[in-house]
Amino acid sequence: MEFAGEEDAFAAREASAAAAGIEAVGPGIAVADAVDPDRVRGLAYTHAAVDLLGRGDADPASARAVVEAASIERTGTVAVRARVVRDSADVSTATVERECGAALVDRGFDVDLDDPDHTLRVVFGGDTCLVGWVVAKSVRDFSTRRPTDRPFFQPGSMAPMDARAYANVAGAGPDATILDPMCGTGGVLIEAGLVGSDVVGNDAQAKMARGARENLAHYLGDDVDHGVIRGDATALALRDDAVDGVVFDAPYGRQSKIARHSLDDLVSAALSEAARVAPRGVLVADRSWRTEALDAGWRVTDTFERRVHRSLVRHVHVLERE
Repeated sequence: MEFAGEEDAFAAREASAAAAGIEAVGPGIAVADAVDPDRVRGLAYTHAAVDLLGRGDADPASARAVVEAASIERTGTVAVRARVVRDSADVSTATVERECGAALVDRGFDVDLDDPDHTLRVVFGGDTCLVGWVVAKSVRDFSTRRPTDRPFFQPGSMAPMDARAYANVAGAGPDATILDPMCGTGGVLIEAGLVGSDVVGNDAQAKMARGARENLAHYLGDDVDHGVIRGDATALALRDDAVDGVVFDAPYGRQSKIARHSLDDLVSAALSEAARVAPRGVLVADRSWRTEALDAGWRVTDTFERRVHRSLVRHVHVLERE
Protein backbone atom coordinates (compact mmCIF):
# COMPACT_ATOMS: atom_id res chain seq x y z
CA MET A 1 0.00 0.00 0.00
CA GLU A 2 1.23 3.45 -0.94
CA PHE A 3 0.16 6.16 1.49
CA ALA A 4 -0.58 9.84 0.87
CA GLY A 5 0.19 12.71 3.20
CA GLU A 6 2.84 12.84 5.88
CA GLU A 7 1.22 10.85 8.69
CA ASP A 8 1.69 7.14 8.16
CA ALA A 9 0.04 6.07 11.41
CA PHE A 10 -3.16 7.92 10.58
CA ALA A 11 -3.07 6.74 6.94
CA ALA A 12 -2.71 3.15 8.11
CA ARG A 13 -5.63 3.56 10.52
CA GLU A 14 -7.85 4.82 7.71
CA ALA A 15 -6.57 2.10 5.37
CA SER A 16 -7.75 -0.54 7.85
CA ALA A 17 -11.21 0.16 6.41
CA ALA A 18 -9.97 -1.51 3.22
CA ALA A 19 -7.18 -3.86 4.33
CA ALA A 20 -6.22 -6.29 7.08
CA GLY A 21 -2.86 -6.91 8.71
CA ILE A 22 -1.24 -3.63 7.69
CA GLU A 23 2.48 -3.37 8.49
CA ALA A 24 4.61 -0.33 7.72
CA VAL A 25 7.88 -1.22 5.98
CA GLY A 26 9.20 2.26 5.13
CA PRO A 27 8.16 5.90 4.92
CA GLY A 28 4.80 6.03 3.15
CA ILE A 29 4.67 2.31 2.28
CA ALA A 30 3.16 -0.74 3.96
CA VAL A 31 2.22 -4.34 3.27
CA ALA A 32 -1.11 -5.95 4.13
CA ASP A 33 -2.47 -9.48 4.37
CA ALA A 34 -5.65 -8.73 2.40
CA VAL A 35 -7.04 -5.74 0.51
CA ASP A 36 -10.51 -4.84 -0.77
CA PRO A 37 -9.84 -2.94 -4.04
CA ASP A 38 -13.28 -1.33 -4.09
CA ARG A 39 -12.74 0.19 -0.64
CA VAL A 40 -9.23 1.39 -1.58
CA ARG A 41 -10.78 3.59 -4.25
CA GLY A 42 -12.61 5.54 -1.54
CA LEU A 43 -9.64 6.12 0.78
CA ALA A 44 -8.27 9.62 1.34
CA TYR A 45 -4.77 8.93 2.64
CA THR A 46 -3.84 5.97 0.40
CA HIS A 47 -2.72 6.49 -3.19
CA ALA A 48 -2.78 2.90 -4.41
CA ALA A 49 -2.70 -0.78 -3.54
CA VAL A 50 -0.57 -3.25 -5.48
CA ASP A 51 -0.42 -7.02 -5.76
CA LEU A 52 3.11 -7.47 -4.44
CA LEU A 53 5.67 -9.20 -6.64
CA GLY A 54 8.52 -8.66 -4.23
CA ARG A 55 10.52 -6.34 -2.02
CA GLY A 56 14.03 -5.07 -2.66
CA ASP A 57 16.61 -2.48 -1.72
CA ALA A 58 16.28 1.15 -2.76
CA ASP A 59 18.15 1.01 -6.08
CA PRO A 60 17.21 0.32 -9.74
CA ALA A 61 19.17 -2.94 -9.96
CA SER A 62 17.32 -4.40 -6.98
CA ALA A 63 13.95 -3.40 -8.43
CA ARG A 64 14.86 -5.03 -11.77
CA ALA A 65 16.01 -8.17 -9.97
CA VAL A 66 12.58 -8.45 -8.33
CA VAL A 67 10.89 -8.27 -11.74
CA GLU A 68 13.28 -10.82 -13.26
CA ALA A 69 12.81 -13.31 -10.41
CA ALA A 70 9.04 -12.97 -9.92
CA SER A 71 6.50 -15.52 -11.08
CA ILE A 72 4.30 -13.63 -13.57
CA GLU A 73 1.19 -15.17 -15.10
CA ARG A 74 -0.14 -12.02 -16.75
CA THR A 75 -0.01 -11.25 -20.45
CA GLY A 76 -0.67 -8.13 -22.50
CA THR A 77 0.77 -4.64 -22.46
CA VAL A 78 2.44 -2.92 -19.52
CA ALA A 79 3.61 0.42 -18.20
CA VAL A 80 6.03 0.93 -15.33
CA ARG A 81 5.50 3.78 -12.89
CA ALA A 82 8.07 4.53 -10.19
CA ARG A 83 7.82 6.91 -7.24
CA VAL A 84 10.05 7.94 -4.35
CA VAL A 85 7.94 8.77 -1.31
CA ARG A 86 8.80 12.13 0.29
CA ASP A 87 12.28 12.21 -1.27
CA SER A 88 13.24 9.44 1.17
CA ALA A 89 15.58 7.62 -1.25
CA ASP A 90 18.22 8.82 -3.72
CA VAL A 91 16.85 7.01 -6.77
CA SER A 92 16.22 8.07 -10.35
CA THR A 93 12.64 7.05 -11.14
CA ALA A 94 13.36 7.34 -14.88
CA THR A 95 16.15 4.79 -14.53
CA VAL A 96 13.92 2.47 -12.52
CA GLU A 97 11.16 2.63 -15.11
CA ARG A 98 13.61 1.96 -17.92
CA GLU A 99 15.28 -1.00 -16.17
CA CYS A 100 12.04 -2.66 -15.02
CA GLY A 101 10.42 -2.02 -18.39
CA ALA A 102 13.36 -3.72 -20.13
CA ALA A 103 13.02 -6.72 -17.81
CA LEU A 104 9.33 -7.03 -18.70
CA VAL A 105 10.06 -6.75 -22.44
CA ASP A 106 12.59 -9.56 -22.02
CA ARG A 107 9.76 -11.62 -20.56
CA GLY A 108 7.53 -11.07 -23.58
CA PHE A 109 5.51 -7.97 -22.67
CA ASP A 110 4.89 -4.98 -24.92
CA VAL A 111 5.10 -1.51 -23.43
CA ASP A 112 2.10 0.83 -23.75
CA LEU A 113 2.44 4.02 -21.73
CA ASP A 114 -0.98 5.40 -22.70
CA ASP A 115 -3.43 2.54 -22.17
CA PRO A 116 -1.66 -0.52 -20.72
CA ASP A 117 -3.38 -3.71 -19.70
CA HIS A 118 -1.30 -3.74 -16.51
CA THR A 119 0.65 -1.13 -14.57
CA LEU A 120 3.72 -2.13 -12.60
CA ARG A 121 4.28 0.13 -9.61
CA VAL A 122 7.73 0.51 -8.04
CA VAL A 123 7.60 2.53 -4.83
CA PHE A 124 10.63 3.56 -2.78
CA GLY A 125 10.39 4.45 0.90
CA GLY A 126 13.66 4.88 2.78
CA ASP A 127 15.89 1.88 2.09
CA THR A 128 13.06 -0.33 0.80
CA CYS A 129 11.30 -0.69 -2.52
CA LEU A 130 8.05 -2.53 -3.17
CA VAL A 131 7.26 -3.86 -6.66
CA GLY A 132 3.82 -4.98 -7.73
CA TRP A 133 0.85 -4.75 -10.07
CA VAL A 134 -1.60 -1.93 -9.37
CA VAL A 135 -4.95 -3.39 -8.31
CA ALA A 136 -6.65 -0.19 -7.14
CA LYS A 137 -6.02 3.55 -6.97
CA SER A 138 -7.92 6.00 -4.82
CA VAL A 139 -10.04 8.57 -6.62
CA ARG A 140 -8.32 11.92 -6.00
CA ASP A 141 -11.24 14.24 -6.77
CA PHE A 142 -11.39 16.17 -3.49
CA SER A 143 -10.59 19.50 -5.17
CA THR A 144 -13.91 19.27 -7.04
CA ARG A 145 -15.72 19.60 -3.70
CA ARG A 146 -13.98 22.58 -2.13
CA PRO A 147 -16.11 23.94 0.73
CA THR A 148 -16.24 27.37 -0.93
CA ASP A 149 -17.86 25.81 -4.02
CA ARG A 150 -20.79 24.24 -2.14
CA PRO A 151 -24.27 25.67 -2.62
CA PHE A 152 -24.20 26.53 1.10
CA PHE A 153 -20.88 27.62 2.60
CA GLN A 154 -19.75 28.77 6.02
CA PRO A 155 -16.16 29.56 7.06
CA GLY A 156 -14.31 26.92 9.05
CA SER A 157 -15.55 23.94 7.03
CA MET A 158 -13.34 20.85 7.09
CA ALA A 159 -11.33 19.92 3.99
CA PRO A 160 -13.02 17.10 1.99
CA MET A 161 -9.91 14.88 2.17
CA ASP A 162 -9.96 14.95 5.98
CA ALA A 163 -13.73 14.55 6.10
CA ARG A 164 -13.43 11.42 3.91
CA ALA A 165 -10.73 9.96 6.14
CA TYR A 166 -12.70 10.48 9.37
CA ALA A 167 -15.81 8.99 7.79
CA ASN A 168 -13.85 5.92 6.68
CA VAL A 169 -12.37 5.43 10.15
CA ALA A 170 -15.91 5.54 11.57
CA GLY A 171 -16.99 2.74 9.24
CA ALA A 172 -18.43 4.53 6.22
CA GLY A 173 -19.17 2.38 3.18
CA PRO A 174 -21.92 0.39 1.52
CA ASP A 175 -24.55 -0.96 3.94
CA ALA A 176 -23.50 1.51 6.67
CA THR A 177 -25.34 4.51 8.09
CA ILE A 178 -23.20 7.39 9.35
CA LEU A 179 -24.36 10.18 11.66
CA ASP A 180 -22.85 13.60 12.23
CA PRO A 181 -24.63 15.08 15.27
CA MET A 182 -23.06 18.52 14.74
CA CYS A 183 -23.05 18.43 10.97
CA GLY A 184 -22.57 22.09 10.06
CA THR A 185 -22.56 22.37 6.28
CA GLY A 186 -22.51 18.58 5.88
CA GLY A 187 -18.92 18.00 4.73
CA VAL A 188 -18.42 14.70 6.58
CA LEU A 189 -21.80 13.44 5.41
CA ILE A 190 -21.04 14.29 1.78
CA GLU A 191 -17.86 12.22 1.89
CA ALA A 192 -19.52 9.34 3.76
CA GLY A 193 -22.32 9.32 1.19
CA LEU A 194 -19.91 9.30 -1.73
CA VAL A 195 -18.41 5.99 -0.51
CA GLY A 196 -21.87 4.46 -0.32
CA SER A 197 -23.17 5.18 3.18
CA ASP A 198 -26.63 6.34 4.07
CA VAL A 199 -26.16 9.52 6.09
CA VAL A 200 -27.97 11.39 8.83
CA GLY A 201 -27.11 14.91 9.95
CA ASN A 202 -28.14 16.88 13.00
CA ASP A 203 -27.50 20.51 13.86
CA ALA A 204 -28.90 22.86 16.47
CA GLN A 205 -29.05 25.83 14.10
CA ALA A 206 -31.91 25.94 11.62
CA LYS A 207 -29.74 27.77 9.08
CA MET A 208 -27.07 25.04 9.20
CA ALA A 209 -29.62 22.22 8.96
CA ARG A 210 -31.18 23.82 5.87
CA GLY A 211 -27.78 24.45 4.31
CA ALA A 212 -26.59 20.90 4.96
CA ARG A 213 -29.73 19.53 3.31
CA GLU A 214 -29.02 21.68 0.27
CA ASN A 215 -25.41 20.46 0.07
CA LEU A 216 -26.33 16.80 0.48
CA ALA A 217 -28.96 17.05 -2.24
CA HIS A 218 -26.39 18.69 -4.55
CA TYR A 219 -23.63 16.09 -4.08
CA LEU A 220 -25.54 12.90 -3.30
CA GLY A 221 -28.83 13.32 -5.18
CA ASP A 222 -30.83 10.11 -5.04
CA ASP A 223 -27.79 7.81 -4.90
CA VAL A 224 -27.96 7.28 -1.12
CA ASP A 225 -30.49 7.98 1.60
CA HIS A 226 -29.76 11.22 3.40
CA GLY A 227 -31.50 13.55 5.81
CA VAL A 228 -30.79 16.31 8.29
CA ILE A 229 -32.57 16.99 11.58
CA ARG A 230 -32.60 20.28 13.42
CA GLY A 231 -31.92 19.21 16.99
CA ASP A 232 -29.70 19.13 20.06
CA ALA A 233 -26.69 16.79 19.90
CA THR A 234 -27.20 16.06 23.60
CA ALA A 235 -30.73 14.70 22.99
CA LEU A 236 -30.80 13.10 19.55
CA ALA A 237 -34.15 12.22 18.00
CA LEU A 238 -32.88 8.73 17.15
CA ARG A 239 -33.49 5.32 18.66
CA ASP A 240 -30.76 3.27 20.34
CA ASP A 241 -28.29 1.74 17.86
CA ALA A 242 -29.87 3.67 14.99
CA VAL A 243 -26.63 4.10 13.06
CA ASP A 244 -23.38 2.24 12.45
CA GLY A 245 -20.93 5.06 13.07
CA VAL A 246 -20.79 8.64 14.27
CA VAL A 247 -18.35 11.41 13.34
CA PHE A 248 -18.34 14.90 14.76
CA ASP A 249 -16.10 17.91 14.84
CA ALA A 250 -16.62 19.35 18.31
CA PRO A 251 -17.11 23.12 18.56
CA TYR A 252 -14.02 25.15 19.22
CA GLY A 253 -15.05 27.35 22.14
CA ARG A 254 -13.51 30.52 20.82
CA GLN A 255 -15.20 30.17 17.40
CA SER A 256 -18.62 28.67 17.96
CA LYS A 257 -21.93 29.85 19.24
CA ILE A 258 -23.19 27.48 21.94
CA ALA A 259 -26.63 28.66 22.99
CA ARG A 260 -27.77 26.19 25.64
CA HIS A 261 -24.66 24.50 27.00
CA SER A 262 -21.17 25.14 28.22
CA LEU A 263 -18.62 23.56 25.89
CA ASP A 264 -17.69 20.90 28.47
CA ASP A 265 -21.32 19.95 29.07
CA LEU A 266 -22.09 19.94 25.36
CA VAL A 267 -19.24 17.62 24.36
CA SER A 268 -19.70 15.29 27.35
CA ALA A 269 -23.43 14.88 26.74
CA ALA A 270 -22.98 14.57 22.97
CA LEU A 271 -20.46 11.77 23.54
CA SER A 272 -23.00 9.96 25.74
CA GLU A 273 -25.72 10.32 23.11
CA ALA A 274 -23.35 9.14 20.40
CA ALA A 275 -22.58 6.02 22.43
CA ARG A 276 -26.31 5.35 22.71
CA VAL A 277 -26.94 5.43 18.96
CA ALA A 278 -23.68 4.01 17.49
CA PRO A 279 -21.10 1.33 18.35
CA ARG A 280 -18.14 3.27 16.96
CA GLY A 281 -17.17 6.83 16.29
CA VAL A 282 -14.62 9.52 15.61
CA LEU A 283 -14.42 12.75 17.60
CA VAL A 284 -12.35 15.59 16.16
CA ALA A 285 -11.58 18.57 18.40
CA ASP A 286 -9.06 21.27 19.20
CA ARG A 287 -8.11 19.53 22.46
CA SER A 288 -8.18 16.09 24.05
CA TRP A 289 -11.58 14.89 25.26
CA ARG A 290 -10.29 11.45 26.24
CA THR A 291 -11.51 11.56 29.85
CA GLU A 292 -14.97 12.68 28.78
CA ALA A 293 -15.12 9.93 26.13
CA LEU A 294 -14.23 7.29 28.72
CA ASP A 295 -16.84 8.66 31.13
CA ALA A 296 -19.43 8.47 28.33
CA GLY A 297 -18.86 4.74 27.85
CA TRP A 298 -16.35 4.70 25.00
CA ARG A 299 -12.99 2.99 24.65
CA VAL A 300 -10.48 5.28 22.97
CA THR A 301 -8.68 2.87 20.65
CA ASP A 302 -6.46 5.43 18.89
CA THR A 303 -5.61 9.09 19.15
CA PHE A 304 -3.86 11.33 16.63
CA GLU A 305 -2.72 14.93 16.72
CA ARG A 306 -2.95 16.37 13.23
CA ARG A 307 -1.63 19.85 12.52
CA VAL A 308 -3.92 21.92 10.31
CA HIS A 309 -1.93 25.15 10.51
CA ARG A 310 0.25 26.96 13.02
CA SER A 311 -2.57 27.82 15.41
CA LEU A 312 -4.70 24.68 15.10
CA VAL A 313 -3.97 21.04 15.90
CA ARG A 314 -6.85 18.62 15.48
CA HIS A 315 -7.09 15.94 18.17
CA VAL A 316 -8.64 12.85 16.62
CA HIS A 317 -10.20 10.26 18.96
CA VAL A 318 -11.16 6.86 17.53
CA LEU A 319 -13.92 5.40 19.67
CA GLU A 320 -15.51 2.02 20.23
CA ARG A 321 -18.39 1.52 22.62
CA GLU A 322 -17.66 -0.49 25.76
